[in-house]
Amino acid sequence: MAKLLFDPQQLPIDAIPGEPPVPAERLEAGWLRARFAAPPPWTPEDAETSFTPQAAPKAAAVLVPLVQRPEGLSLLLTQRTEHLSSHAGQISFPGGRTEEYDASPADTALREAWEEIGLDRRHAEVIGALPVYHTGTNYSVTPVVALLRPPFELRADSGEVAEIFEVPLAFLMDGSNHQRLSAELASGRRSFYAMPYQRYYIWGATAGMLRNLFHFLRA
Repeated sequence: MAKLLFDPQQLPIDAIPGEPPVPAERLEAGWLRARFAAPPPWTPEDAETSFTPQAAPKAAAVLVPLVQRPEGLSLLLTQRTEHLSSHAGQISFPGGRTEEYDASPADTALREAWEEIGLDRRHAEVIGALPVYHTGTNYSVTPVVALLRPPFELRADSGEVAEIFEVPLAFLMDGSNHQRLSAELASGRRSFYAMPYQRYYIWGATAGMLRNLFHFLRA
């Protein structure tokens, strides 16, 4: 198993970006549909850096599932099992590597969500996608954003997913809840975001993609 070279939770916080929260009216299903249908000009943040020369990145897609709860939208996330060969134990979106038979990034994301958490694609209304996110592990990831309307049933694939949980979208779309950290590695300095919520430590690529969603909704 590939071992993480550092424990992100033991690192000092470099900065709290602290931007104002996304206005509440922008965290509603109708507004989000309109925003993805007619995106404004905006600039994504730099993604993770791969420090060693690598071959062409592997295509992948993740589902960014926004659950329509009476109290407001929440983001559905998973915690990966501890025995996986990469990103073991980390918080992630449902998703994975693109297969030849996938028709589109949305098809990849929905297929992986079915395989990992048992989410039937008929419950997911795909409303758009965020810019491709390049990871330090040499993946080129398309975040596919979808609205989920309960009720729906989920079942975790015990080989990949240890837990399925939700985080209020309003918490994640508030710059005061974002942390910037960095680690010195033999290959160079790596900087990344973290968004701790209760006992869940959301960081790395997942937090980086959420930062882009944050900028997109604020634009």
